[in-house]
Amino acid sequence: MSKSVIIIPSRLASTRLPNKPLIKINNKTLIMHVYEKAIKSQIGEVYVATCDEEIALEVKKNKGKFIITDTKHTTGTDRVYEATQKLNLDDEDFIINVQGDEPMINPLDIKNLDNLSKEKNLNISTLGYNIEKNKDYNNENVVKVTTKNKLSDSSISEALNFHRVIREDSHDNIYHHFGIYLYKYSALKKFVNLKKSKNEIKERLEQLRAIDNNMKIYVILANYFSSGIDTKKDLKEYLRLLNK
Repeated sequence: MSKSVIIIPSRLASTRLPNKPLIKINNKTLIMHVYEKAIKSQIGEVYVATCDEEIALEVKKNKGKFIITDTKHTTGTDRVYEATQKLNLDDEDFIINVQGDEPMINPLDIKNLDNLSKEKNLNISTLGYNIEKNKDYNNENVVKVTTKNKLSDSSISEALNFHRVIREDSHDNIYHHFGIYLYKYSALKKFVNLKKSKNEIKERLEQLRAIDNNMKIYVILANYFSSGIDTKKDLKEYLRLLNK
């Protein structure tokens, strides 16, 4: 029977928010907020994949698990893949990449992504959430996903495109994309061996590499709001929501 493992890629070299993973939020570092959410999903082992000793020590101090990876990776997915090489995984196993700056991610949404992806035997899947603020369509820090069909609690849909800014007037089937991906191990191996696509480089969105190479990504509706922390403004908003 296939198993699932969660791997959280994390590094200190963030340009917009330096040392982001180790920022303290209510006396707990950002990376540990994410790690604890992943643990609470109860779907399998959780590891932080990092090239930075400071992050590894922080995870170790809090009795978490980590895997040291190369410093040269240019994407989180490459870092995740290297980490999988140190685990005993089969092609039918599932790897969930939870980005290290998603402290709001709800464990129930992680669990639902895992359950539905296994039920539907999906190779690659992710989460989308209904966009509630019109200004988010033009906010490049809020990644959007356009789906073939409308999402619901009982239906999933293929992703047609990912965007940073939506320029068209129609907002049909456009959702806020969360920083989480599920890969069947065989699909992850195929993905990391593909060259970066022009769209991926232009938009700074690695999931476009899959779309551009006809690897289907399916989107599942998230039930709880989540937003990544990329800037000081994002951090301030997260603190506001956390202490509300």
